[in-house]
Amino acid sequence: MPPLTSAERDEFLSRPGVLVRIATVQADGSPHVTPAWFICEDGQIFFTPRAASSWLANLRRDPRIALTIDEEPTPYRKVTVEGRARIVHELGDDDDWRDLYRRITRRYVSPEGTEAYIQATIDQPRALISVPLAGSKVRTWRMPLQGESHTGIWHRRYYVEGSKMAHEADGK
Repeated sequence: MPPLTSAERDEFLSRPGVLVRIATVQADGSPHVTPAWFICEDGQIFFTPRAASSWLANLRRDPRIALTIDEEPTPYRKVTVEGRARIVHELGDDDDWRDLYRRITRRYVSPEGTEAYIQATIDQPRALISVPLAGSKVRTWRMPLQGESHTGIWHRRYYVEGSKMAHEADGK
């Protein structure tokens, strides 16, 4: 699949309503995945676990993280990030970054509902986590667009050697 350009990636990550799926490592080594609201600003993905979030406990113990951000309609854009999470603000420091939380909330709740949502949950402290894109392993892809080779639907390594699709992908 063709990778997204930087501009395509940034446009996709700014689309409202798209969720991030956050993978962390549990104490027993097994994976834990949870969907969450996020925002991408200043080259970082930001999200906000609450105090009882098991994935916050996982990140405190082991900051390794994997993120998947994707969409269901074509062209099926996808961004994956493997890196290290950083706790930017601890639980209870919400007032220090409330404006960022408003921007996150506006991506998922109507402008009219944003302040109501924040006020209804203001007594539920959150931490603020970031994962920088720089220094992380970032992969992007999408379905081929009109005029692009249909062999771009999969990475070349998936085509069986000698098959019709392998020959087409190799330009033969």
